[in-house]
Formats: sequence, structure tokens, C-alpha cells
Amino acid sequence: MAISGNATATQTDRPVLALAMGDPAGISPELTARILSLPELRSCAHFIVIGDRRILYEGAAIANVELDLVYGSANDLSTNLAERPFFVDLGHLDPADVTRGEATLAGGTFASENFRFALRLAHEGRVHGVCFTPFNKKAMRYAYPGYDDEIRFVSDVLSFQGKMREFNVLERVWNARVTSHIPLSAVSAHISIEAILAEVELTAACLRLAGIDNPKIAVAGLNPHAGDGGSFGMEEIEVIEPAVIEAKAAGYAVDGPFPADTVFLRALKEGFHAVLTMYHDQGQIAMKMMGFDKGVTMMGGLPFPLCTPAHGTAYDIAGRGIADVGASREAVLLAAKMAKRQAAPRKTEHSTF
Repeated sequence: MAISGNATATQTDRPVLALAMGDPAGISPELTARILSLPELRSCAHFIVIGDRRILYEGAAIANVELDLVYGSANDLSTNLAERPFFVDLGHLDPADVTRGEATLAGGTFASENFRFALRLAHEGRVHGVCFTPFNKKAMRYAYPGYDDEIRFVSDVLSFQGKMREFNVLERVWNARVTSHIPLSAVSAHISIEAILAEVELTAACLRLAGIDNPKIAVAGLNPHAGDGGSFGMEEIEVIEPAVIEAKAAGYAVDGPFPADTVFLRALKEGFHAVLTMYHDQGQIAMKMMGFDKGVTMMGGLPFPLCTPAHGTAYDIAGRGIADVGASREAVLLAAKMAKRQAAPRKTEHSTF
């Protein structure tokens, strides 16, 4: 399969994924190299990798892996991608300018330029999905002062006006959330029936893209013991439970609100595919305890899947060759699975609410 400068990605046995190298001062270079060395990942997707060849080779040396890639510039995307990954060499960072284990402007610029390139490939239809190895938010802010998180960056780069949300994914359960990167003191004010219904709808849609045709969603309460009948707060009675009832009436397999301290246990025991929590750490703590080395972060709501390992840049172990590729592997596998379903012709989905 070839992708020319003016062509769009076409559906084949394997989707085309853009893989952006992340922060060069952490474990991202060695993780990128490990991804490209795994036969099981090369067999599930064609890769267009974006970064600097010198940084990648340094990562491969640290990871002690050999690479078999096609290298070229952005103008060389007509190269046949059928067997070997294609590396777009932006030539924009000398390894001598990398301070390992430190967030810098150079590192943030490297990562943000790679990510921007990958996003534009997806936006133009030249790839089916995007993956990236971990960024460092401090370094990204040096390069892009308006950077709050990946959602903000993606929205700015693509001028995306739709609803996008971050999901955390493990093999047995997903975590969705109503609010994300806001102060804990502001959470209650941002929870509404409409917001919960929108998250249920998006969560169900993303689960279906991942191959779960009849998704079950457990909804967490906000307060201790899910409010205990109003003793510890009224959000469950006034907002969360009415939203669950309305979602059920719309045909979604949803239940709750359940106390947050047991909702994940219930989800695993009773076969829920996702837990919808009310705020960031309510779900993140549980997910990272259950599978820090295998967790995936997926951005839902875009016309293409966007996946990355849920862990960070691990500055403390950078350069030691001990970074676990498990979460990065799972991110690629999820992106490939979703890309095949999302790129295939399907009926237009309309909001139920």
C-alpha cells in the first residue's frame, strides 16, 4: 500500500497509524524503538513514525533492539509501506541537545512538532489513527504556552469544535469521567444531567469501536457512600440518579450511582465494561493500581482513534533500558482495532439525547 502526498488512507487488512515520538529526555525514544521492533505490532498496523532519526537510534541502542525501517522526509510519503514502517525524519533535534531526565524547551518543541505532524496526517485522512509515546507536560508548556493537556493541544491544532474526552483503558474495564483537569473544588458545579448523559453516549460509542457491541456502564457517585441517601450530599439524588434513569430509558445498559470506593470491584465482578466517574482521580487511582504498566489513555470523540500509554515519561529511569513496553503495546493494539472499525463504512450515528 502506498500513501502519496495527495492521497488518503484506504482501508486494507492493516490500518495505517501515525506514531509520534514523545519527550526525548524520558523513556519515549526507547519505547518507540521497542514498538517498532515487535513483530506482533508490525503485523497489526502499518506505521508512519515521526521524529528525528538520531533520537530514535539512540533509543534503539538503549532498548537493545534492531530496527528495519524506511527513512525519508515528509515529501517521501509515496514510499511503499507494505512491509516496513516509514520514518519521517524531521531532523529537528541533535541528541547532544537533550538533557536526559529534565523538562526543556528543546524536548517540548521536539514532542509537540512530532505530535502536530501526526495529527495533521490523520486530519487529512492519510492515516487511520494516531499513537504517541509519553509527553512531559512541563516541557510541552515551554514549547506551547497554552498547553493544558493533550485535549487542548489537539483541539487547537485541528480547530476541533466537537466533544473530545480522555478515557483510561485496561483489558477488563475502561474509565470515563464527567470532569477531568479541573480543581476538585469545582467538580460539583460541573456535574449536570446533560453532562453525564453526554459521557454515557460517548463512552458507549467508543466501546463499540473497540469491539464491545453491547457495552455495560457503571456510574459512580460523587460523595462518600454515594451520598448515603442525602446524608453526605444531594448530587446523587438530584443529578446523577436522574441521569442514569434517563440513560436507561434511552436504551443504554447503565446502572448506578454506586459508591466510588467499591464501583470498580463491582464492575469487575458483574461484567461492566466501563466505569463513569465524576472526577479525574476518582478513576485514575483505581486504574493505575489495577494496571499501571498496561493502562492506555484514549482520546474519544475524534474522527480517528488517538492512543498513548497512560504512564508518563519516567525521567527517573530514562536511559537505563528497563522501560516496560506493555502499555505502549496495548495503546497500539487498541488504536489499530478501533481504526479498522472507525475507518470502515458505517451508518451515521445520531445523538440519542
